[in-house]
Amino acid sequence: MTDAAIEDHALLSDRHSAALVSSDGTIDWLCFPRFDSPSVFGALLDNQAGSWSIRPLEPAKIKREYVHRSMAVLTTFHTATGTMELVDAMVLGPSGDPHRLGEYAPHALVRRVSCTQGRVTVDMRFRPRPEYGLITPRLTCVEGGIEVWGGPDRLVLSVPGPATVSLGEVCTRMTLSAEEVRYFGIRYSPLGTAMPAPYSQEEMAAGLDATITGWRAWSAAHQQYEGPWQDLVHHSGRVLHALSYQPTGAIVAAATTSLPEAVGEERNWDYRYSWLRDASLTMEALWVAACPDEAHEFFDFVTAAAADSRVAGSLQIVFGVGGERDLSERVLPHLSGWRASRPVRVGNGAWTQTQLDVHGELLQAAHRFRDQLGNSSLATRDFLADVADAAADNWEQPDCGIWEIRGRPRHFLHSKLMCWVALDRAVAMAGQLDARDRADRWATTAALIREAILTQGWHPEAKAFTQAFGAPELDASALMMPMVGFLPPDDPRVVSTIDAVAEQLVDARGLVYRYHTDSQVDGLSGGEGTFLLCTFWLAHALALAGRAGEARLVFERAIAQVNDVGLLAEEIDPIDGAHLGNFPQALSHIGLVNAAWAIHQAETSRGTAEARP
Repeated sequence: MTDAAIEDHALLSDRHSAALVSSDGTIDWLCFPRFDSPSVFGALLDNQAGSWSIRPLEPAKIKREYVHRSMAVLTTFHTATGTMELVDAMVLGPSGDPHRLGEYAPHALVRRVSCTQGRVTVDMRFRPRPEYGLITPRLTCVEGGIEVWGGPDRLVLSVPGPATVSLGEVCTRMTLSAEEVRYFGIRYSPLGTAMPAPYSQEEMAAGLDATITGWRAWSAAHQQYEGPWQDLVHHSGRVLHALSYQPTGAIVAAATTSLPEAVGEERNWDYRYSWLRDASLTMEALWVAACPDEAHEFFDFVTAAAADSRVAGSLQIVFGVGGERDLSERVLPHLSGWRASRPVRVGNGAWTQTQLDVHGELLQAAHRFRDQLGNSSLATRDFLADVADAAADNWEQPDCGIWEIRGRPRHFLHSKLMCWVALDRAVAMAGQLDARDRADRWATTAALIREAILTQGWHPEAKAFTQAFGAPELDASALMMPMVGFLPPDDPRVVSTIDAVAEQLVDARGLVYRYHTDSQVDGLSGGEGTFLLCTFWLAHALALAGRAGEARLVFERAIAQVNDVGLLAEEIDPIDGAHLGNFPQALSHIGLVNAAWAIHQAETSRGTAEARP
């Protein structure tokens, strides 16, 4: 299995699929043609599942970064004899526009190798293993490259010179002098279509240049945020764009599956899908990061994918990037898992769970677009009104909650809170939804939910709003209360909850846990790391409460965890600070954007107030 740490990776994306490349020049994760397709390279989860490395033969000091305002990665290797640069990117196609690929995507990855000083011997090893490593494909030499075939996937590898083929592996070595440049590339096609021809060196050069230019043009047109941590906010906007599936607008939770929340434990899930739970948070982040087109597309996706005439009992919480509903979970027993963390899972069993909070996330997202709802179809407006009815009908039921527990359902506070959000927003949008006749019922039920939360959600011994009605355990999701406007951020109960989380739900670094797993509420064994989204939530809540200085300190602790190319996983190991969970994690970057904006707003408001005579 690969020894590379999770944080040792950088993301490549063509907005159809994604790859991860480690700092030593190894691509150990790549899925074609979609984010959730079986891997072609899967050494991230088992070394036998394939990889593609390009690196100097000699030992090297390594530095890397994203090419300015793009999603192409530049890795620089300094050896005793010279300097080599490697630029990796998934090609965007002839237009070079990451936003307007249409249905066409080249499904190609290009790697440029150059010697910028002295002489460097380059070693390339190509080991494709389609279908999560089940297939050792046949490799056939053709002019300009090697054809890869076997199973449903076909690839062609473009190489700039002679190569050796044996035992399912392609190897080549070449020595480059200063200013010499070579290109390598792969192209994908499904079985039943023509095998693509190898790229020429000129085609790969043009494709890479157009891709970098396209990402930069998109960034220049969309990245308008001006405030603290501007570069991180802009970069997070690009990451969210890279994690979005261009044909539908779906945003995947992460590019990977089964990277564990604790090394060697069972909390390993497939995150290559799109969750309704993330909808409202994603909308806010896309607006802050100045991506209105992407926000509209994601909203259109979630409303279309979730639409169901039986919504009262069947609002699904997670979908495939094409809107698919059946995400049946299965184990891949032939894979050993990242650092022996088994099981390796594909699919996600959460698709069958009941989570009442999604009603609120969906209507909160709709509320962001309330001025445009009049232009929506009658079917969309009817569906959203039915979602509000479902929240009113079902809010008293137990559920699996925001964290998708696999223990017994409970009366989670966050689920009740988001049912209140659903009805509160529905009342505000009743006119746009053509549902004024339902508004009184929604308002009456919202008042009942509010009373239940205030009386049963507050725990006097904990001096906080807690995880579930009547339970003393803390849960970071209670920090959402001021963010959704349920109570003022300076309400004494909110302040006490913020302080309780900051004091009792943190590790030695001051990073925030979702909840303490020793309560066994989630029905799973073992523990997990601190949750970066929850740490950003704490910073966000502090900013709303007017405690901008404290918010800054918490925010700085969270962003101190970004890797060398500005990416965040889901969690952080409380012992050694390593990244844990699937990578890169959209929610972590969403939390970063939203918290940065909240702090910026708090500091701007404070500065305005201080400037008044």
